[in-house]
Parts: sequence; C-alpha cells; structure tokens
Amino acid sequence: MDTERPAEDLTGRARIRDAALEVFAERGTKGATVQLIAAAAGVSTGLIRHHFGSKDGLRRACDEYAVGTLLEQARRALEEDTAAPGFMDSMHRASGASTRYLARALVEDSPAAAELFDTGAALAERFLTEQDPERFPPGAEATRDAAAVMGAMQLSTLTLHTHLRRRMGVDPLDPAHTPRLAAAMVGVYTTTVAFLSGEQGRPISDALTGDAPPTPREEEP
Repeated sequence: MDTERPAEDLTGRARIRDAALEVFAERGTKGATVQLIAAAAGVSTGLIRHHFGSKDGLRRACDEYAVGTLLEQARRALEEDTAAPGFMDSMHRASGASTRYLARALVEDSPAAAELFDTGAALAERFLTEQDPERFPPGAEATRDAAAVMGAMQLSTLTLHTHLRRRMGVDPLDPAHTPRLAAAMVGVYTTTVAFLSGEQGRPISDALTGDAPPTPREEEP
C-alpha cells in the first residue's frame, strides 16, 4: 500500500483533526458528532471516514496529537536519573486547541489521558522520594497518595479552567498566562509551608504526620 499521500491530502487530514480537537473540547466525546466535526472542518463526513475510519479513530488521532507528546515526555523523564515533574508545565504551553482538548480528556478519563496521569504520578512519586525519603519512602502508601494528589492539584488548573478564567479575568489556557499560574501556585505552596511551620499551623502539621505529642489521659476520680 502506498504510504505517501499528496500534500493537500495531509493538509486535509490535519484540518479535520484540528477541527475535531475544538469540537471534542467543547462538546465532549458523546456530544461531538461526525457531522459537527465535518461542518467545523468544512469537509464531508465521507472524507473523515476516509482518513480516520470512524469517530473513535478520529478521537484516537486527537489523543495521539494532543496527549502523545506530553506522555512521551513523561516517559522519558521516568527513564532519567533525576525526577523533575515539571513536564506538567508543558501542558499549559501547548497549543490552545490541544490544551482545551486535554482538559476535556482528563475529565472524561480517556485512555491516553489516564495513562498520562498515571505516568505523571509515578514521576511525582520518585520526585517526592528523592526530596524527602524519610517521609516518602519508595512504594509506601503515603508516597502514592501524595503523588496522586500532587498530580491532581497540578492538573486541576486545566480541568477547572472556566472557573479560573472567571476569577482571574484571563484565559488560564492561554500560554501567555502560564507564568501567572505558576507564580500563584508557588505562592500558595510557600505560604502553606510557612503556616504549617509556624505556631498556629504546627499542631496541624504534627497531627497529620503523626508527630503530635500524646493527649494526656484524664485521671479517673
């Protein structure tokens, strides 16, 4: 079979994929029909089936385009000697259509998005263990829990982008505003650490980590 296609054929395929990214992001998998995608791309439904076979095939192509690069980046990070879960920042720096698609895919739990979350959580586990091996030993339940929550906190800025836009007054999925999101997150972490290390927050921190002094038992009359 001839694997090479004319340039205009490849352009048509990319146009359909880009339109599908937008429609899937706006309407979700169930709401996005082949007819809507064809109308958005300015092509026939037959051309979509020619390139992708079905809506499921088109969805897989969108996953590969919008999630595949990030997933591969996370996999490479796992293979490196030092964990650095900064790949999540790349999610915000992707193209607008890809980022919005990813936000929807995470909510709908597409296979590619689920794998991305799991790979990122595995990377976060290693990062936490390297930073604080006593608190986060390898394979411990507390380490897995913290890594999963860490990933959820990072990704919530994508999945809750409409609420962030309302409160911040800017589109958080616009790569131009990524530094603003990062600065806000660092500010939250820094303030939280300072609070938990202070007089008011230390009892909370001690209780959560099991370092709180035992509660005195009341003497029986």
